[in-house]
Amino acid sequence: MLGFPLNDFEFQYEKLLNAIPSSVLIIDKKLHVRSVNDNFLLKSQRTQESTVGRSLNEVFPLVILQSTGIEEIIHQVLQNGMAVKGQKMTYRAPGVPIRIYYYSILPFMSEQIMLIMEDVTEQFRLSEEVRRVEGHLASVVESASDIVLSTDSEGRILTWNSAAEKLSGLSAHDVDGRYFFDLCDINQKQSIFQMYQRMKVANASYTTEFHLVTPNNTNNILISWVFSAMKDEYFNTVGIVVVGRDLAERRKLELQLRQSQKLTALGVMAGGIAHEIRNPLAVCSSAAQFLQQTPISEDFQQECARKIQVNIQKASVIIENLLRFSRSSLDTDMVEVDLIAVLKDTMEIVSNQAKVQKIKMHLSLQRTILLVSGVSGLLQQVFMNVLLNAINAMPTGGDIYLVVTVVEDRVIISISDTGIGIPAGELDNIFDPFHTSSPIGQGTGLGLSICYSIIRQHLGSIQAESRFGQGATINITLPVL
Repeated sequence: MLGFPLNDFEFQYEKLLNAIPSSVLIIDKKLHVRSVNDNFLLKSQRTQESTVGRSLNEVFPLVILQSTGIEEIIHQVLQNGMAVKGQKMTYRAPGVPIRIYYYSILPFMSEQIMLIMEDVTEQFRLSEEVRRVEGHLASVVESASDIVLSTDSEGRILTWNSAAEKLSGLSAHDVDGRYFFDLCDINQKQSIFQMYQRMKVANASYTTEFHLVTPNNTNNILISWVFSAMKDEYFNTVGIVVVGRDLAERRKLELQLRQSQKLTALGVMAGGIAHEIRNPLAVCSSAAQFLQQTPISEDFQQECARKIQVNIQKASVIIENLLRFSRSSLDTDMVEVDLIAVLKDTMEIVSNQAKVQKIKMHLSLQRTILLVSGVSGLLQQVFMNVLLNAINAMPTGGDIYLVVTVVEDRVIISISDTGIGIPAGELDNIFDPFHTSSPIGQGTGLGLSICYSIIRQHLGSIQAESRFGQGATINITLPVL
């Protein structure tokens, strides 16, 4: 390295110098290179002969010396003995790509300095790539029309995108450091807090719907939320990503579809309704004819009047049930609902159709009252669609079994029929929109699709089991209060 035979000390010195993973040059006060290690020779594509004993302007391109002012810095270090560390240098050897270095100049022995050059090209490129990716992700989040925010594992808001600002009326500065629970509907705060506690230890995402509270509570917005845990390299939850979508337009469309499906269901029940109303009307007509005859005993007169009153009330109940079912479900707020009462009311409405088709309905309960969080009109529509499908599957009569069981914090409503069943090839598609096995013109194919949407809105699930020719079972699972 030094150009003459090496003694043991010099050999150890050269060995130590070459063991350093950085590029190292020893430079004297005349700015000549006294020694250099292999790392520098490799990176600079130079030989020992063309480097050792040469001046700096022969080793480094003039443009580098001028841009860095490294010669002046070396003179200052030699004069005051103060090291200079962490300066940036861009170096390009002939025929190789540009390399980026951070260099330090240290006093070394008598009237010499050590120039150490650390190659940070890959780290620099990686950091640039990271910044580019971060910028791209930030642009994606800011461009999204959905609310995208992040919180720490305790629920304090860290980021808040433009869509969140627009929908909520709150700027990122307004919510910075606030707990996400503070922006939730008051009825949901406790459940969201508990969900955060579960997400600290569970590797799962959660989907729910609740209102986003806006300033002064002037325009609370119903949002569909998805919560996903952010994990570190040790799979510990370090934060939560929350995505929210405004449901206003979707709710309008769903309302129209549900109302359309209600009218379809009423059309299916028209025969049974007509039959059930015709019977009390016939009794009323006969009683009225008897009342018009004279003479008539006072007891018989009262009996005829009683029959008229009873049958008018019976017809009125049938009509009231139908009107209640056919009304639009404008109220979509989740409240405390007695599931058993909803189920019994629905069975009463379809009982007319079931009688006409010689179908018996059997209800098995574990409890007489079962509370869930939901919308009674929407749950009734689900049960109505499932029961009418079961009735339609038994044109020559049969049985429908409704079994309600509670397992831990969930209730399972199983509705089974003894009808023709569902072919294996169609079982996976029955909840798809516009899928129907009814003859053309007799079904919209939206009934079970709407049921699926409603049950998902209630944070539940709906599944079908069937063997063709052996009936079918629809299992509906909902969380209980």
